[in-house]
Amino acid sequence: MTIPTPFKSSLFNVEDQWIDYNGHFNMAYYNVLFDRAGDEAFELVGLGPKYVEDTNCSFFTLEAHVTYLQELHAKDAVYVTTQFLACDAKRVHYVQQMFHADKGYLACVTENMVMHVDMTAKKSAPFPDAVAQRIAAVRSAHKMLPIPSQVGHK
Repeated sequence: MTIPTPFKSSLFNVEDQWIDYNGHFNMAYYNVLFDRAGDEAFELVGLGPKYVEDTNCSFFTLEAHVTYLQELHAKDAVYVTTQFLACDAKRVHYVQQMFHADKGYLACVTENMVMHVDMTAKKSAPFPDAVAQRIAAVRSAHKMLPIPSQVGHK
């Protein structure tokens, strides 16, 4: 498995309907784009829709800390990087950075913690060995990346 360091998402566009009455990209929709980029990144370790269908397990967000740095506007193209910071048998701690695709500036950062869940038992469960090994490999590859200053904000 080739591991991107960090993972870089597809390009996304800020949609017109995501602009609020202040003329700003509404805060809720930053999370939509982070979520879409996260889906791409977690597919890399085997945690995509097929995994959920085959195992009736998934992963849920436990925490999200968002830092808004620079404004985005309708039709702006963005990409998101995803970096795994830590992991254990049931959780992945990661950070994502959203960049304006044309101008290159950092617009927003989110730090998240997700938990693997057995949807039949309705409780947390360890990742299967193969998934855990891929998560650990990504974490290892990302270990040398600088940690964004927004990580750990209080």
